Amino acid sequence: MTELAQRLVPAYGWLKNYDRRHFSGDLTAGIITAILLIPQAMAYSALAGLPPEIGLYASIAPPLLYALFGSSRTLAVGPVAVASLMVAYSLSKIAEPGSETYIASAVILSFMVGVGFLLIALFRVGFMTEFLSHPVMSGFTSAAALVIAFSQLSPLVGLDGKLAFSDLFSLKELEALPDRLNQTTVMIGLGSVVLLHLARKYLAPLIEKIPPLKPLSAGLSKTGPLMVLILMTVLVLSLDLNGTAGVAIIGTIPEGLPSIALPDVTLGMGIAQDLLPSALLITLISYVESVAIAKVLASRRREKLDVNQEAWGLGFANLGSAFTGASPVCGGFSRSVVNFAAGANTQLAAIITATLIAATLVLFTPLFHSVPKSVLAAIILVAILDLVDIKGFLKNLAYDKADGIAQGITFVAVLQFGIEQGLIAGLAISLALHFWRSSRPHIAIVGQVGDTEHFRNVRRHKVRTYPHLLALRIDESLFFANTAYLENFILNEVAARKDLTDILLICSAINSIDGSALHTLEMMQKELAETGIRLHLAEVKGPVMDRLQNTEFFKQHHSGQVFLSTYDAFKTLSEKGNPLFNHPDWSI
Repeated sequence: MTELAQRLVPAYGWLKNYDRRHFSGDLTAGIITAILLIPQAMAYSALAGLPPEIGLYASIAPPLLYALFGSSRTLAVGPVAVASLMVAYSLSKIAEPGSETYIASAVILSFMVGVGFLLIALFRVGFMTEFLSHPVMSGFTSAAALVIAFSQLSPLVGLDGKLAFSDLFSLKELEALPDRLNQTTVMIGLGSVVLLHLARKYLAPLIEKIPPLKPLSAGLSKTGPLMVLILMTVLVLSLDLNGTAGVAIIGTIPEGLPSIALPDVTLGMGIAQDLLPSALLITLISYVESVAIAKVLASRRREKLDVNQEAWGLGFANLGSAFTGASPVCGGFSRSVVNFAAGANTQLAAIITATLIAATLVLFTPLFHSVPKSVLAAIILVAILDLVDIKGFLKNLAYDKADGIAQGITFVAVLQFGIEQGLIAGLAISLALHFWRSSRPHIAIVGQVGDTEHFRNVRRHKVRTYPHLLALRIDESLFFANTAYLENFILNEVAARKDLTDILLICSAINSIDGSALHTLEMMQKELAETGIRLHLAEVKGPVMDRLQNTEFFKQHHSGQVFLSTYDAFKTLSEKGNPLFNHPDWSI
């Protein structure tokens, strides 16, 4: 019973055996993460087009539920930049940002994302996220970061109305731009960006100079956003810049904890149907991002991470968000790293963070009334610009052009066509390139290195070969997409080699052979036999042999032989002829 409870609710394990020596680290991490999360939560809520309190609501129930059902001990769950952008993108098609319908739709989206995670966990299909390659994710997040940055320019500088991307290419609009700016807001926004940048660069070294705080410098250095927010809020409030200079502020935040209620189903299935593609993509991206972060942190402490349990934890976290009137959540990179660096040992740190956020909503919401919106925009800008991965793109392009192309196409598609279409385009091109490469497997003609048991590519090494024997190493599993390529390669070699009597397929890299590939081998064996050429196999893996030995191909494989090793095959088949020596051709 204990094992079952621990598997269903992982928190049962660490709570039952909680070491009191861990509490100081959990307490410190919980406090520091809460200090970081308060401004981030409000900023990301604004990015999603939602009132600031929604981000705070999303920072209470979700972390608590994840702490119970998630397997990572240090992952910090809450609103994140990319998911918030995707929420804004999907909801903008349905209602006006900030309207009741818009907020209700965000809650429905949280519910759908939560159900999506639970389905991933129930059917154990988390492996599907592996089709979203790192280059595609990098291209997506880089483009999304630019979209986010552009969306924050208006609140950063106090533009009257929204700034369209096309305005940057219109001379008339650019000339009129200075008249649309609020000069005071510009100074607050740009000043906040500078201060945030300085805090990121110099706050940690300054804290390290204070001996009692040196162990916490990595975590405390991340509290810069709250310090800048407090400074600018005091400035706006003391000078009444909202009234005298028109500096936009977030206004009144409702006091008290969020009420627990079912999502508003009166909106009808139509909205849910419209949100389904977005819900699927948000679930996919959130799962990939959260598991990637959790794996990195778990590996640093050699802890076990159950990716299926992560889906359960994130599913219940998003349902908690839905039932408390908040937006979708997932694991945040910066918060998780801060949580880890500040000394979090268990998810008690997340529980402490959620408790402090709840206390803030109950006791301190009036203090946020005069927070300038430009500061929230600055916090987002400074936080997400690191997501633009130009160095990674150049590295991928240099190492593997296919990955570089997939990353570049995803990046351009997101900017040109939008979040959802761009991501789908990236997925499609990534899979297409994968199938294209798999359909043209590397096939090496090999020979024996001297009298050793080593065999290498004739184009790269000086090896011993025989005119009657063609030894091929196939560096790919055989399936429907690449069997035609293999067949054409072999038939071309047969046509060019008049003395050929034996072909040896070295199967050391073949992990599986599907039905189409088996059919091709059967047909090819018959065609070769008719010309007096025998087909042999070597180094066939056990699972592949288990399947082959019950097939007609294997039962009728009378003329050819199956060898345990390539050396055994060469020793047996080389008796027919004298060796020739092939010299390396490095130009190929």
